[in-house]
Amino acid sequence: MLDLNFVRDNLTVVEEKLRQRGMDPAAVLQDFRELDAQRRQAIAAVETMQARRNRASEEVAKLKKAGQDASTQITETKELREQIPQKEKAAQELETRLRQILLSIPNLPHESVPVGRSSEENVEVRRWGAPPQFDFAPKPHWDLGEQLGILDFERAAKISGARFAVYWDLGAKLERALANFMLDLHTREHGYTEVLPPYLVNSDSMQGTGQLPKFAADLFRVPHGEEKDLWLIPTAEVPVTNLYRDEVLDAARLPVSLTAYTPCFRSEAGSYGKDVRGIIRQHQFQKVELVKFSRPEDSYQQLEKLTSHAEEVLQKLGLHYRTMALCTGDMGFSSAKTYDIEVWLPGQQLFREISSCSNFESFQARRANIRYRPEGKSKSEFLHTLNGSGLAVGRTWVAIVENYQQADGSVMIPPALQPYVGAERIQPRKP
Repeated sequence: MLDLNFVRDNLTVVEEKLRQRGMDPAAVLQDFRELDAQRRQAIAAVETMQARRNRASEEVAKLKKAGQDASTQITETKELREQIPQKEKAAQELETRLRQILLSIPNLPHESVPVGRSSEENVEVRRWGAPPQFDFAPKPHWDLGEQLGILDFERAAKISGARFAVYWDLGAKLERALANFMLDLHTREHGYTEVLPPYLVNSDSMQGTGQLPKFAADLFRVPHGEEKDLWLIPTAEVPVTNLYRDEVLDAARLPVSLTAYTPCFRSEAGSYGKDVRGIIRQHQFQKVELVKFSRPEDSYQQLEKLTSHAEEVLQKLGLHYRTMALCTGDMGFSSAKTYDIEVWLPGQQLFREISSCSNFESFQARRANIRYRPEGKSKSEFLHTLNGSGLAVGRTWVAIVENYQQADGSVMIPPALQPYVGAERIQPRKP
């Protein structure tokens, strides 16, 4: 969420940044100016009435002490005591409406973000490795997985429906091996602390990281009796970032670097007809997440580090990839700057996003009230939050199966993963 005073004082800047995102400022900001003016007038009116009430009360006391008639002042005091709550309620209603507008405003793109309307205008910043060369036509993972007997869509549809998958034998073990490999890399070599968070979170947590209210249709809501609704997490970013909601961290602790392996649940509203084959776009998938809490002045350096940590997973697995700086029109709602890491999939002859690494600056911290106390200062400030996939496990599974496929239909296991899988090759089997 953006700061109210910032939006008020820099409305033309906010409008221009919204245009860069491809949005209509009038539709996003709605009647912000009018509501803000009404709110300030209402607050001023309440303060004026409170001051009048206090003066009248003092006059009543003085007049009574002097033995004089105080009926006029008593009447005024009574009327003000009745009127003030009504004015306060009106001011609170305006505050609520204004906050809803602020919650609907996306983060503003950092000055280094390329301006563009769609993914076609994203900018490649680097590329690693080279695509594998085959003396046969490489197959997509959905054909390979079923032929090897490690990926089962028919039984998944029977027990759950579309956009689910069952992994068998070495297919399941490969998924687990990837998660362990990633977690070991990030904790042992990159300095992250592993966290195992809940998979169900409350609405405050979803609002804190920006999923609510805007993206409710993309989430799985779980009614919880008479209590507030719970939500299945769409990413570990939600519970891990909210670990420090309503807390103040000491500056000496920063940056805090956390990693978590969780299932993720997404309804994929609006995506039907896209990526219907295979496991690219599922209702349930697994992901290793990287989350950082940083001093504001260090956050862009931390973004580069976090992105390099995600890239190193692909390097150690020998997978060809490119890193893209997303343009203003393709960035997520909460992001100030995002890098997408895209892995090469030879069975589909395309690059596919496997990690999205973002700096949210103070946008999430303000929504979730996460602060830090700078050295030598008594007043706390909002810190910066960052996160990225390190990596999406299912899509890494896809990349290995497609990039390491052999002419005989088997799949080689990358050397770095062989100790985790306990095998060098995946051979066909019957599920």
